[in-house]
Amino acid sequence: MSDTPLKVFVVDDDPAMRNSLPRALRKRGFEVDVFASAPDFLTQYDGTQPGCLVIDLRMPEMSGLELQERLGAEGQFLPMIFISGHGGVRESVQAMKGGAMDFIEKPFRSAALVERIEAAFALLRERLEMREKCVELRQRFERLTAREAEIVSRIVACPAEISSKEIGRHLGISPRTIDHHRARILEKLEIRSTAELVGLATRLRIDCEASNFVSGLAPQE
Repeated sequence: MSDTPLKVFVVDDDPAMRNSLPRALRKRGFEVDVFASAPDFLTQYDGTQPGCLVIDLRMPEMSGLELQERLGAEGQFLPMIFISGHGGVRESVQAMKGGAMDFIEKPFRSAALVERIEAAFALLRERLEMREKCVELRQRFERLTAREAEIVSRIVACPAEISSKEIGRHLGISPRTIDHHRARILEKLEIRSTAELVGLATRLRIDCEASNFVSGLAPQE
C-alpha cells in the first residue's frame, strides 16, 4: 500500500500561486495537478485518484468550504489543507469541523506545507489500506450461500456461543445439517473457530461501516 501513487491537487484562483506552489512541491518530489477554480476541479476529477487538496479558502464561483461540503456530500475522502491570506476564525473552525487536515495563512513556508501534506498522505494510506482489507473481507463473506449467511447471522447475534441444536430449531433444519454448514462457513471464510467468525463479522461491521453485513451479501445459490 505504501507504493500507491498519491497526488497533490492545488486549487487556487491566484495565477501566481498556481505557478509558484506546484513548482515548489514538485521539487520535493510530489505529483501535482493544478486547477484555477473549484468547479474546474470537480469537472476534471473522476474520484479515483487518491491524494490531498491544497485549496484556497476564498474563490469566486465556489469557495474552498463549499467544495469541502460538496465532496463530503458525495462521500469523497480527500484530505484538505486550506490556505488563505484573509481567513477568519469562523472559517478556520468551519473547515476543521468539516474534516480539514489544517488551515494555513498566507504567506507560509513551503516546508510547513510539505509537513502537512506528508501527514495527509499518511492518513490517506491508512484509509486506503483499511479499504483494501474491507474489500477482501467482504469478498470472503460473499462466498457464503443464503443459508450459510443466515446461520452466520444467528451466530453473531448471540454474545455466547450458540449450539447447532438451537440454530437448527430456529431454522427448522437438523443439527447435523447445521454442523455441515458451520464447517463450510469456516472453510470459506478461511478461519478455524466460531470465535474467529464473530471477530471477523465484527470487523466487517465496525471497520467497514457495514452494520448489516448479511443483507449486503450477494449469496451464491
